[in-house]
Amino acid sequence: MRDYAVMETPLGNVKVEVFDGYLISLQFTDEIAPDKFLDGVLMDVRIQLGLYFQGKQKTFDIPVALGGTDFQRKVWLEINKIPFSETSTYEKIALKLGKPGAERAVGSAIGANPILIMLPCHRVIGKSGQLTGYAGGLWRKSELLDLEKKDQIGKQVSLSF
Repeated sequence: MRDYAVMETPLGNVKVEVFDGYLISLQFTDEIAPDKFLDGVLMDVRIQLGLYFQGKQKTFDIPVALGGTDFQRKVWLEINKIPFSETSTYEKIALKLGKPGAERAVGSAIGANPILIMLPCHRVIGKSGQLTGYAGGLWRKSELLDLEKKDQIGKQVSLSF
């Protein structure tokens, strides 16, 4: 059964879609978040996103069903390996996939990422370190990276005392 909910986040509302107990989409939306009873995967997403935005959760434990092409799924699985508060580049991902020179194809696959935030395409930046494309807008990409850096910086400071 297919179900969805619109949820509020500090960066705007997200539309979350599930099918037969699997997350299939998480995208930013202008839709209003109506009052709706949530259970199962939708409730798990709400809880884990809340913890992420509070800096209390760095990984997600949500069952996911990925569509897309074989290449897109390989790219999405590779970006899922980028650790919290770290970044990678399109070039590095292409090389890890054994496809040197395929940065544009990697970028296209990342642009088709159906599950923003949880499949952390916001952690992929340009070769020179600049922020490049993000389906939720570059300002959101910057905010997500800052959120993760702040948490990491706080940990580093507390460990140095």
